[in-house]
Amino acid sequence: MMMQYILDTAHLESIRHAFEYYPIDGVTTNPTIISREHSDFAKLILEIRHLIGDDKMLHIQTTGDTAEQMVREAVALKEYVGGNFYAKIPTSEDGIKAMREIKKRGINVTATAIFTQQQALIAARAGADYVAPYVNRLDNIASDGVQVVADIVQLFRNFDIKTKVLSASFKTTEQVHKIALAGGHAVTISPDLLSNLIYHPLTNYAIDDFNADWESAYGKVGILDLLK
Repeated sequence: MMMQYILDTAHLESIRHAFEYYPIDGVTTNPTIISREHSDFAKLILEIRHLIGDDKMLHIQTTGDTAEQMVREAVALKEYVGGNFYAKIPTSEDGIKAMREIKKRGINVTATAIFTQQQALIAARAGADYVAPYVNRLDNIASDGVQVVADIVQLFRNFDIKTKVLSASFKTTEQVHKIALAGGHAVTISPDLLSNLIYHPLTNYAIDDFNADWESAYGKVGILDLLK
């Protein structure tokens, strides 16, 4: 499979723009991202679903402290937003219990806030469809986020585990690139970082050169005009 690009935001205009211009597979949110929008939660997640359609993934994190609360929230969120929904569950002891129960109800699960290889492996055993290791946060504590992801990918290959690695927490395009080289299945990134993935000043210079050369020969006339 090709690496999946997922948008990590709840900002409606950013989502609308990204889905118009880029090959985006879905949207991820968490309580921090949701809180930044200062919006009615129920209305906001429904608007996101309407923007991206039923086929695209929508990952929404539960906020309950106990496994029972997480399960109830996951069921309610799935019924409310519908479509290709994933309940994001933190990888705590209660979270692992919740993942197992949520999967029994036929709901997709994304195990989030992962910082170790064994957290990912246990979450996968608990039924998680995606595990989300935090790359930059690991880098910030003198660890190696990319290597942790590479280890998780290798563990899943060793044991023929179908769970996908959805890497999160990025600050640079180089981190995203290294995750792709390591075999990561998906990345969730901010709108700004998404646009940076295709930016290069030499590309802009080349476009300017193409336009200048064309105008020197044909002026402001475009191809469609010349084909009439």
